Amino acid sequence: MTPQHQIRADYDAHTIVVYQAYSHAIADAALRAGRFVAPFSFHRMTWIKPSFMWLMHRSNWARKPGQERVLAVRMTREGWEEALSQAVLTTADPAAVAQAAVHVQWDPERSPRGAALNHYSIQVGIGRRLIRTFTDDWIVSLADLTPQVRKASALIHTGHTAKAQRLFPTERTYPTPRTLHDVVSPRR
Repeated sequence: MTPQHQIRADYDAHTIVVYQAYSHAIADAALRAGRFVAPFSFHRMTWIKPSFMWLMHRSNWARKPGQERVLAVRMTREGWEEALSQAVLTTADPAAVAQAAVHVQWDPERSPRGAALNHYSIQVGIGRRLIRTFTDDWIVSLADLTPQVRKASALIHTGHTAKAQRLFPTERTYPTPRTLHDVVSPRR
């Protein structure tokens, strides 16, 4: 049985992949530059999600207005863990949340058809104080997954979920250091 609150991600020895959905204008500019540039906003929180399926649910498989493009953002594990070390759960004291550089919330993981599962996926909000560090220092590469997302969505809608799942990134339990696990895990 999958633990209720466990970070699952596509990662290697040095990097972790998180997903974001953007408008065409933001995605095209970022992919051309190899990093986030205007019209990406450096003045608001940006949410990163290591769960591909949760982002598919959130963006309605890249069909929501302003979320038509899905980017795989490969970032350093050092940056990921630094962000988590500064995190406050969104369910914490409102004053602590308001002051936090990073927000963490847990939402039900999703099946390919969007059904809520019995375990949760982490969402990490990088606040204005850290946004430049995220974009300039922690990001290693950006990749456009939109064609893959559209193909997988079409397969699911025509009853070929098993074929669609072959297009999903492989996610496994992330080896979260105990000190960070205590920071980002909801109290039971």
